[in-house]
Amino acid sequence: MSNLDMRPAPTVCGGRQDVTARPVRELLAAKQVPLGESTLVRRLLPNLGRRMVGAWCFIDHYGPDDIAQEPGMQVPPHPHMGLQTVSWLHDGEVLHRDSVGSLQTVRPGELGLMTSGRAIAHSEESPREHARLLHGAQLWVALPDGDRHIAPMWEHHAELPRVTGGGLRATVVLGELDGAASPGTTFTPLMGADIALAAGTDTRLPVRPDFEYAALTMSGEAEVDGVRLAPGSLLYLGCGRAGLPLRADVDSAFMLLGGEPFEEKIVMWWNFIGRSHDEISQAREDWTSGSRFGEVHGYGGSPLPAPELPPVPLKPRGRTR
Repeated sequence: MSNLDMRPAPTVCGGRQDVTARPVRELLAAKQVPLGESTLVRRLLPNLGRRMVGAWCFIDHYGPDDIAQEPGMQVPPHPHMGLQTVSWLHDGEVLHRDSVGSLQTVRPGELGLMTSGRAIAHSEESPREHARLLHGAQLWVALPDGDRHIAPMWEHHAELPRVTGGGLRATVVLGELDGAASPGTTFTPLMGADIALAAGTDTRLPVRPDFEYAALTMSGEAEVDGVRLAPGSLLYLGCGRAGLPLRADVDSAFMLLGGEPFEEKIVMWWNFIGRSHDEISQAREDWTSGSRFGEVHGYGGSPLPAPELPPVPLKPRGRTR
């Protein structure tokens, strides 16, 4: 997924000093952002109040959208470096192409995981013949310094482990939850799960006290640690819990995202994650000149041009504002 904003704000985040080391209930508002020709997303991270949850550094929630008479998602070829992208669907299909030669349709309940490493380019689009509804989330994970220059790669996992019981069904997208581990590659202590709650559920999910967590509501009105969440909202939970109370009066679904607080400070601008203004500037120049990121074959349109860099050097501001 791309950040298609042609005037992206530079963001510096990471470091442990501003991590909420106790349980909290911090509800974060979404920003409505157009994506491509006909998709509107709710951007929940980075947020005015918070920039990371573990190594999770970017969250878009979209749909459910009726695209029966629309082209659906149409995101032209664009670059990434220093991060992983996670494609997760509840409805619809997304066709992924990238510069390492991958061509894969991702469907609901399947993990599309792209590790950009030092450089990759990709496109995302709804297939020509597509389902009526499109509903999902696109997320980024920041790579730690020791792994951010590795070779790029694409993973597709159609079968993922599940945790069930007491009206709860959790699909483990990344990392580990209650003893079930995803096959997706991770580079920091991290977890992500899609959790469905049947109407009438009242249960408690084991979590790690050393992880910070956030809940992204996908549908229904799940109650997470006593907070009722409307679809498209993000509840930051901090650290310090051994268990997470969950309730639902109607069938509901949310994504639980967590991880060990990310120690390094990062610079995130447009579709790049680096450690300095100069590194981001070089990445932009390489994409503009057609070097380093490779070529995406088969997409019916031109690559996305890079926006102009800000006129002043980036300045660290920490994890929160």
